[in-house]
This record gives sequence, C-alpha cells and structure tokens, in this order.
Amino acid sequence: MQEANSSRVEARLSELGFTLPQVAKPVAAYLPAITTGNYVYTSGQLPLIQGELTAVGKVGAEVSAEDAAKQAQVCALNALAAIKAEIGDLDRIKRIVKVVGFVSSDPAFTGQPAVINGASEFFGEVLGDAGLHARSAVGVASLPLNAPVEVEVIAEFE
Repeated sequence: MQEANSSRVEARLSELGFTLPQVAKPVAAYLPAITTGNYVYTSGQLPLIQGELTAVGKVGAEVSAEDAAKQAQVCALNALAAIKAEIGDLDRIKRIVKVVGFVSSDPAFTGQPAVINGASEFFGEVLGDAGLHARSAVGVASLPLNAPVEVEVIAEFE
C-alpha cells in the first residue's frame, strides 16, 4: 500500500515491480531493527512473503542457487521494510554499509557469494550508489524455519 506522496526509494521499488511488505514478525525474542546513532541494524531477515517461506531446504540440494538468490532478494526487501519501520522514511538512507548473508548449504555447495548477490544487486538497483556495501556470505548448516537464506543489514541514515 503506497501513499500518494511516497518516497523516492518506494517509487523506485514500484518501478521495479516491488511493494514494500509489512515487517515480518520476529520468530523469537528480538526486534526486527534497532538504531544507534545514525545507523540502523536489522535482525536477520528470512525470505518470508506474507508470513510464509516459499522455499525451504539446503541450497545445492533442495533449493537451486538461482532460486536461493531470488530468496535473498526477498530478504533484502524485508530488510528495507524493517529499516522503514525503524527510521520512518527510506529516503533517509545514506548508505547500506554492510550486508551479511547466511546460506543454508549442502556440504558440497560453495556458491554462497552468488546466492547473496541476489540481495546485493537488489540494493544497488533500488538505491544506486547508496546500495553499494561491504559484505559477508557465509554457508551454514541450517537456518530458522529451514529457510535457505537469511540476510542482515547495517544502514547509515540522515
């Protein structure tokens, strides 16, 4: 649901065919995002769409790397929703500083960077140069709810 006077960032999301979702409800005891100074830190965002995972399992086994990259993009969109809920307006984002991506990986899978590119490239498309960031892409044995990916973000804002 977009307001008539939507932000520049939300207008860009709309141009790309995305709608900012409601903030995903935490699955444990934490907040979706917090601020300190001019930085907002999101908790790990799962690829939930309307509260549901559309893919589950390990990347390289039950989930392809290509599908997992699309799931990472959903995580990034969910992170933007958490950031907006925390700072009020996505146009306040000065820069995405750091992205940490976790990939639930089959033991033989080594393509974690390509999977997390789904989030990184999305931030670049939406925010331009402000979306360029430092990053880690880590393979893990499992993730909450058997999600294939999880993404957390640190953003600087004005």
